Amino acid sequence: MIEFRLDRGSGVTPYLQLIRQVRQAVRLGRLREGDRLPPAREVVAALGINPNTVHKAYRELEHDGLVRSRPGVGTFVTAGAAASDAAQDPGVRSGLTDWVEAAERAGLDHEDMRAVFDSVLAERDAARTGSGRT
Repeated sequence: MIEFRLDRGSGVTPYLQLIRQVRQAVRLGRLREGDRLPPAREVVAALGINPNTVHKAYRELEHDGLVRSRPGVGTFVTAGAAASDAAQDPGVRSGLTDWVEAAERAGLDHEDMRAVFDSVLAERDAARTGSGRT
């Protein structure tokens, strides 16, 4: 089962943080078909957030086809939610770990790393589409 965490200083709403954590856990194979998400009341108690926030996140995940709610039973990861084998590739992970270590040595914090990573992705997307803009 996933254990949610909130970064209250991130500027990202709690509901989006919950969604991102589930999506990431599915992509990385930490959540698999049939796994149950924690009941909303447990998430509310653990994180001190409004129940509507959890329900909204779970509804969006259900709308996206990642989970299915079974009233009275729980919310479960669906068959359509599959982990990417490439995300588990040791070479990919090792290369990224090396990059993170180099970035830390250069003095970048996590937000700096995310900004650099997002910028590189945007540049690659722009190069693929021929827009040349980032």
